[in-house]
Amino acid sequence: MAWDTEGTKRRIIEAATERFAACGPDGTTMERIAKEAGVNKERVYAYFGTKDALFATILRDQMNTATAAVPVPATGAEDVAQYAGRLFDYLEEHPHLMRLLQWEALTITGDVPDEQRRRDLYAQRTAELAHGQAADLLTSSIDADLLNVLILGVVGYWTMLPQVARMITGTAGTEHEQARRRAAVVEAARRLTVPS
Repeated sequence: MAWDTEGTKRRIIEAATERFAACGPDGTTMERIAKEAGVNKERVYAYFGTKDALFATILRDQMNTATAAVPVPATGAEDVAQYAGRLFDYLEEHPHLMRLLQWEALTITGDVPDEQRRRDLYAQRTAELAHGQAADLLTSSIDADLLNVLILGVVGYWTMLPQVARMITGTAGTEHEQARRRAAVVEAARRLTVPS
């Protein structure tokens, strides 16, 4: 009987994603991940090496998926606003990404996994914003790199600190509230970027 290597790797990644999102890399073990995946612990080590390497693989895959799903916006304020809305939708549908990034921030003190590639992706988005500024399609009152961070903050806060958003708005989880939050994100991104 042939060994289903890809299926085994997929089960390990799914189990590890759940464990890392819930508990962080320091809050779980390779043994627990293997048990959740229904595989022998040695398979996890054989395919991914260390727990840090497995965490890096999962975060890289999550970032790649997000980048492909929500491409770099065009240069106008409306384009950036719609990008913010699409990113909001993505994070709502894939809350593990934000949780993994939070665990990364809490547990890694030096360079993060795949840092240079991620820097390049962020630089690409910043360059797109700078291009819009140079064409007078976006505000120039905020530097492009800071504008990039502000847009990500407006979009990601809801997923990053849902309890705070719930306490402030008094509601959560309803279709109406999700639509209201998304509309606020889109409008905030538009107002942040529209030229004066």
